[in-house]
Amino acid sequence: MKKKTARAPLGRVAWACVLGCGAALPAAWAGQGEAEPARKPAVTESSPLASAGPVPLERVELSGRHYDNGLGSADAASQGAIRAELLKSRPALRPGEVLEFVPGLIVTQHSGDGKANQYFLRGFNLDHGTDFATTVMGLPVNMPTHAHGQGYADLNFLIPELVERIDYRKGPYFARNGDFAAAGSADIQYQRRLDAPFASLTLGEGRYRRALAAGSTEVGAGMQLLGAVEAMGNDGPWQLPEALNRRNLVLSLSGGTGEDRWRVGLMDYRADWTSTDQVPQRLIDAGRFEGRPFGRFDAIDPTDGGRTRRGSLSGEWSRDAEGASTRVAAYAMSYQLSLYSNFTYAMERPDTGDQFAQQDDRKVYGVSASHAVDHTLGGLPARSELGVQLRQDRARVGLFDTEARAVIGTTRDDRVRETLVGIHGQTSVELTPWARTVIGVRADQARFRVDSLGKVENSGSARATLVSPKFSLVLGPWAKTEFFVDAGRGFHSNDARGVTARVDPRSGDPVDPVPGLVKARGMELGLRTEWLPGLQSSLALWKLDFDSELVYVGDAGATEANRPSRRRGIEWNNRYVPLPWLLIDADLAWTHARFSDADPAGDRIPNAVDRVASVGVTVRELGPWSASLQWRYLGSAALIEDDSVRSRPSLTTNLRVSRRFGAKTALTLDVFNLLDRKVNDIEYFYESRLPGEAAPVADRHVHPAEPRTVRVTLRRSF
Repeated sequence: MKKKTARAPLGRVAWACVLGCGAALPAAWAGQGEAEPARKPAVTESSPLASAGPVPLERVELSGRHYDNGLGSADAASQGAIRAELLKSRPALRPGEVLEFVPGLIVTQHSGDGKANQYFLRGFNLDHGTDFATTVMGLPVNMPTHAHGQGYADLNFLIPELVERIDYRKGPYFARNGDFAAAGSADIQYQRRLDAPFASLTLGEGRYRRALAAGSTEVGAGMQLLGAVEAMGNDGPWQLPEALNRRNLVLSLSGGTGEDRWRVGLMDYRADWTSTDQVPQRLIDAGRFEGRPFGRFDAIDPTDGGRTRRGSLSGEWSRDAEGASTRVAAYAMSYQLSLYSNFTYAMERPDTGDQFAQQDDRKVYGVSASHAVDHTLGGLPARSELGVQLRQDRARVGLFDTEARAVIGTTRDDRVRETLVGIHGQTSVELTPWARTVIGVRADQARFRVDSLGKVENSGSARATLVSPKFSLVLGPWAKTEFFVDAGRGFHSNDARGVTARVDPRSGDPVDPVPGLVKARGMELGLRTEWLPGLQSSLALWKLDFDSELVYVGDAGATEANRPSRRRGIEWNNRYVPLPWLLIDADLAWTHARFSDADPAGDRIPNAVDRVASVGVTVRELGPWSASLQWRYLGSAALIEDDSVRSRPSLTTNLRVSRRFGAKTALTLDVFNLLDRKVNDIEYFYESRLPGEAAPVADRHVHPAEPRTVRVTLRRSF
């Protein structure tokens, strides 16, 4: 759900700060939180740098393993990777919360758990994914021109136990990233093989139950077959049982010899659920609704909910030869969603209620290729990369008035074909042993075709083209400290229906079409240091401007052009390993988010949280025991432009305790919201009307965070 006025639900914007990227950690932590491996220019014996002193890339060997220690391995202070070992150290209430390991990214939920999460990063309410591009095993997750909102990214099909690493980047500074990546991106890679087959069973409060079986085996010379099957159900703490039913299947066949590697993947996911949407604070305060008691975990419309399915087939091939690398990937997806929601209750249609259905049925096809090569430029070592990306979505999307999930009216029903082609190139040059530049550019063209099955005036075709330059300067290291300067332009596409719109689908009033691609401009100053033994620290000062935050309002079937905006902030992350078995994280952040034009309504961007803190303590393999304790503080934020209404701050605590029984069995206890605090996952401020009310009322609408929740997992390897 996405709207941009005081009448509309707006999610809480919150983010923590930079997670330190890779350090010379003890063997128990090797590979955790390390920076993405650099594609640095080769330095040969005949190159100008061969005798000029040490190159910026330092290597550390621990227990026979090599990994980048962070210095010299990234193009920005806010770029890096999270390894599987770190993902195992903390609990996740929902699959999508693995993205909270990306520094500064907050994941919440304002509806049923079968629906995409709500994401927040760098002062943005990303709704369900706009401006944060996500891939899983090379497959894009974000959906353009989606029935429920532009860039919709449903990660509920993710199986966290299969994740090998998450490569993340923040800001529009990277040539390979295109649509939806202005605020950041994350590429989630699944493992190709498992150390041993395993099965796990999780039971918890609210009739939570989850079973997972996964394993891999060699099926030929150098080939690995990996498979995983997941079944999950949950009612949650809600008075109206969520009845979430999720089924998941992953198969991959991979192999390679010498310089070549390849993988073919098949995934199938389906879910159905009943959702408890946000409720007005006035109803919680009253404590009664329609003659019955009403509490924080109650629902107003018992027929809200949905069902979804996602199936995909993908393939990738790569070759890494001396001084050159080539990547080719292709995919095909089939996707469906039927979503039933009611956020205003009886404001528009008092007799039938305001429930509406959003339907999405699409096929997605894509291919990408890139080639990188080491060379010299003006006698200096360099590495250049050229790539192309092509994606086409063929979708039928609709918005309908419903009563108890029965269609009683049509707002929009459209067939959409949307094609996005991007070409990118970049060159990295070693200027000196302590200075490296990366200059890149990408050109994107989007083509939209809409066939409206309702108002034919909204049918049409359009085209948009955008060129986005990128620049990075990396200095150091000096005293194990490295400095970064980054700048670039990014973008997100707008909903195709808004690009070709001529009339409002409800009222029939004339409307202006919106641009197909919207520019963003960003810059960042950062540093990363490992000067103190055992401590790695990252600091980033960033700014991001949008010309106009244009969004398609899926609930109304129309497009709204929001005002230009400017965001800036400071991110500071610290990771300290005082003992081989102890890790301490401390993330602090501050954000200043404002509309950049003059308007009597005010200049505050609703739901932009200005202060965030996250602290975690993890004990790993202290005998048979491991444990982690994490605190997350989300500050207050303006809920409307004039700052007259603000959200409430929240503090939550999560606990994980694990014990091994021999080499093959482990028991894990997860406790979410350990102190059982009454806090909210989201707060919105807009108008709604309950049955029996004489007129709409502007009020807070909240979706509470779950109370203290306990889950126990038994895992057995074979």
